[in-house]
Amino acid sequence: MSRRQHLIRLETILLIAVGGFAGSNLRYFVEQVVPASLAATFAVNVVGSFALGLIVYESARIGAFSDQARFVFGTGFLSSFTTYSTFVVGVLTATPALGMAYLLASYAAGIAAVLAARASVRSLGTPQSEEVV
Repeated sequence: MSRRQHLIRLETILLIAVGGFAGSNLRYFVEQVVPASLAATFAVNVVGSFALGLIVYESARIGAFSDQARFVFGTGFLSSFTTYSTFVVGVLTATPALGMAYLLASYAAGIAAVLAARASVRSLGTPQSEEVV
């Protein structure tokens, strides 16, 4: 690996770390303001799904986000802000009926949030390439 490749890789890791630090701290703040509950985890994950959908579809369709911004906000911030492990614990510790309803509602709302983000991005501008879904 050349020195330049090594520095690019280090930059990527640092960008993800900065985003992760911010996302995990915001998640902690949310937990302090809103008591830990299925509803709080649900809201954080749906908001995170929408935001990640915006970043992914925006960068593919319009291209205003740089690679560095996608690393900070997508891989770092949103990966630390959303919480799959808390979601799974919520599913498994709820009553079977509530757990199943929570599981289905979480996946449905997450998918709907990404689709809403995609629709929002499509309404904003013209595609950078025709390969975008």
